[in-house]
Amino acid sequence: MIFVAQDALKLLLALLIGGLIGAEREFRDKAAGFRTIIFICIGATLFTIISVRLGSPHEPSRIAASIVSGVGFLGAGAILRAQGRVIGLTTASTIWLAAALGMAIGGGDFALAGIAALLALVVLLAFPAVEAWIDRVWEVRTYTV
Repeated sequence: MIFVAQDALKLLLALLIGGLIGAEREFRDKAAGFRTIIFICIGATLFTIISVRLGSPHEPSRIAASIVSGVGFLGAGAILRAQGRVIGLTTASTIWLAAALGMAIGGGDFALAGIAALLALVVLLAFPAVEAWIDRVWEVRTYTV
């Protein structure tokens, strides 16, 4: 196998993007934090690079389909039920997204991965305030006299 400098660039970009998203998850003290999201993003990048090399030229998507299934299993482990509520859905979807970003990077779609990562960071950093506002507007109170 021949090492290509672009492969190193892809892995470093996966480290950066996974690190940015993982840092937000770590800051909020979620189950899948900094290192976990980095590993998922780098792993998906590496699997995608390998799938292009090992797969037939007409069917490199077979390993990609396996990445989606495997990461779905990881994400399912982050979803819990506690006190009548389901928690961990955002963490599970972040795991899924980190893998998709890694696949885009591994496939050489840097611009697509960058735009998607930027959108993910906007959702993770800015939207909790919108969510809190919606919760306040739709808050239901029951008074007993």
